Amino acid sequence: MKAIAINGSPRRGWNTEKLLKEALRGAESVGAETKLVQLYDLNYTGCRSCFACKRQGAESYHCAFKDGLTPVLEEIFNADVLFLGSPIYFGDITGQMVSFIERLGFPLLSYDDYTKRLFDGKINAALFLTMNAPEAFYKSNMEQSLKNRAEILQRLGVTVEVYAACDTYQFSDYSKYHSGMLDEVHKRKVREEQFPKDMEAAYEIGRKLTSFE
Repeated sequence: MKAIAINGSPRRGWNTEKLLKEALRGAESVGAETKLVQLYDLNYTGCRSCFACKRQGAESYHCAFKDGLTPVLEEIFNADVLFLGSPIYFGDITGQMVSFIERLGFPLLSYDDYTKRLFDGKINAALFLTMNAPEAFYKSNMEQSLKNRAEILQRLGVTVEVYAACDTYQFSDYSKYHSGMLDEVHKRKVREEQFPKDMEAAYEIGRKLTSFE
């Protein structure tokens, strides 16, 4: 078994990466080999609209454009579980993650039959989201659109889960930043009381998806 996590955050060691590492720990607990990929370390673009993946005789579900993302995409199709993680910027996943999903997802889409699955393997997937927004705002304003982002992952196989960690702690020292709209005391409380639960949830998702429960 192999599990791959894709970090769509530019920040190392913070909320998004922490959740992904917990998901990988969950995968490791049931015997999976794991790998963490940092998107911001790679030189790549989104879909180039070359339509090579739609040409007659093209290799099914593979992006033909070659750049820094190519080996990562190949690894994913040889994995059993895929974890994606992104902070939320202006109500959406990061631009790096959008570009990644374009490159992964568009070749999976059949122009002959939108309901047809081109990939005949089974890869469970999860999208982990981290955000400054409180949970109520996420659920009323962003939840559905962000779940729509994850729909393309259903073309990989069996299960797709979306998990959101809300009201996250953004700075190690709020006094160094202009942050008058943020309640640091409240943020710290959420960090201490809720974020450990988010970490536990990520671990369990990683374990469950890798076990194909």
